[in-house]
Amino acid sequence: MRNGFTLLELMIVVAIVSILSAIALPAYQDYVIRARVAEGLALATHAKTLVSEVATVNGLGVVASSWNAQQGGVGSSSKYVDSVQIAATTGVVTVSFNTANVGVSSVNNKLGFYPFVKSAAGYQDFATAINSGLTGPVDWACTSSTNQVATSRSMGAAITANGIETKYAPAECR
Repeated sequence: MRNGFTLLELMIVVAIVSILSAIALPAYQDYVIRARVAEGLALATHAKTLVSEVATVNGLGVVASSWNAQQGGVGSSSKYVDSVQIAATTGVVTVSFNTANVGVSSVNNKLGFYPFVKSAAGYQDFATAINSGLTGPVDWACTSSTNQVATSRSMGAAITANGIETKYAPAECR
């Protein structure tokens, strides 16, 4: 009677482990990138709040210029985020990711958050709503390299220039 495994049995186990790791590693890498992208969402939250609450009182240009001047002109940043900027004319908040640290392409490294004011007539872009005196709750459309979710919610948000690939974007930004 023999104890232990034969060489053939060990080779089969090694082959099975190799196949499983070949499948699991790419999925894990995508997960890591998506977790790093989530940091950009957290940094954008304060900018979105400023646009929603302060811009209606102080003006969009004032809020954008004071926010964008922070941290040497990048608005907000971290290890994974190069900048969080507010557009002075539209209130759009753009998150630009650090391509080396996040692991995304330098061509596709942005998320865009577009503010809309909801009224009885539907959604109106934020700048037009402020200029026309329209009031209502502010909803945000998030876009990446696509704008399917925003379009399905009747928010005509443009696709973000250099938008991050949808496989890395949060579900709300696809």
